[in-house]
Amino acid sequence: MKLKAVVKRLAVLVSAAVCSLSAYASQTELTVYTAIEAEDLKKYAARFNEDHPDIKINWVRDSTGIITAKLLAEKENPQADVVWGLAATSLMLLDGEKMLQSYKPEGYDKLSRKFRDNQAEPVWTGMDAWMAAVCFNTVEAEKLGLPKPTSWEDLTKPIYQNHIIMPNPNSSGTGFLDVSSWLQLFGEEKGWKYMEGLHQNISRYTHSGSKPCKLAAAGETPIGISFAFRAAKSKKAGAPLEIIFPSEGLGWDMEATAIVKGTRKLAAAQTLVNWTVSRKANETYNEGYAVVAMPGIAKPVEYFPENAEDLMIDNDFSWAAANRDRILAEWQKRFDGKSEAK
Repeated sequence: MKLKAVVKRLAVLVSAAVCSLSAYASQTELTVYTAIEAEDLKKYAARFNEDHPDIKINWVRDSTGIITAKLLAEKENPQADVVWGLAATSLMLLDGEKMLQSYKPEGYDKLSRKFRDNQAEPVWTGMDAWMAAVCFNTVEAEKLGLPKPTSWEDLTKPIYQNHIIMPNPNSSGTGFLDVSSWLQLFGEEKGWKYMEGLHQNISRYTHSGSKPCKLAAAGETPIGISFAFRAAKSKKAGAPLEIIFPSEGLGWDMEATAIVKGTRKLAAAQTLVNWTVSRKANETYNEGYAVVAMPGIAKPVEYFPENAEDLMIDNDFSWAAANRDRILAEWQKRFDGKSEAK
């Protein structure tokens, strides 16, 4: 009897192994372009594969501006199947170039209206909102005798000269949301004037939205203009940071998802996009973002203000997307001299 039991057990194990190998062999591989923080990619893929082990995600990850430029450069010969986690303004730009596949995923109507592409034939869905924040290193600021700023205007004061780092908007989605929000908050003329004043205090512009906060956390600069998720993550890790949400309001953008027109793996791409708007996906987004697409999901994120959504400006995404090239060209002409080498 014992021998029979052993043989039966071995048969079960062999059968499971064969099934596993068979499933692996039949996996559909999707090339997914993203600007999601690199450390979150494994988590996102793992949660998706819990439900869909037959689809393998091959990530291509870079900052928002670089991924957007890559997609545009590949317009005539698309390499991506899906874009999962790119600024909505970038997806609107791609839609204007007729590069996205229309698709209304399962669960679309459960999303907040402001996280949906409300065209008759939608091409993108929002995931979460990321918002601007200032990372203020209290230890380094005390050494330098710097007061804590409370507003965007404060950052133009001469006392902060050479003590601020921010992202280049041509490379970084965070940088672009900063610039486009200032132009909306202050008006175009005053917005550019504001940036002229801020530029006097900038030591350099980075090509990553998270880097200014990482540098502030490491004590390499007292002030980094970044985004709230990175600020909270650095503070939780023990960095001597105070997270400042400027009083005028916070620029923001949403991470969003779309299928690239021309994909040869449309069914698998639709399966992935269906999952990205699911409750499980939104709960995953909420682990780092205080505002997510599905109402009733979001729980407070540590170190975020409870009224985070109230601080977000009334962002005109359509205007930002339509004027993106003009804004970036003007910014580059005025300020690119302080950008770090790529």
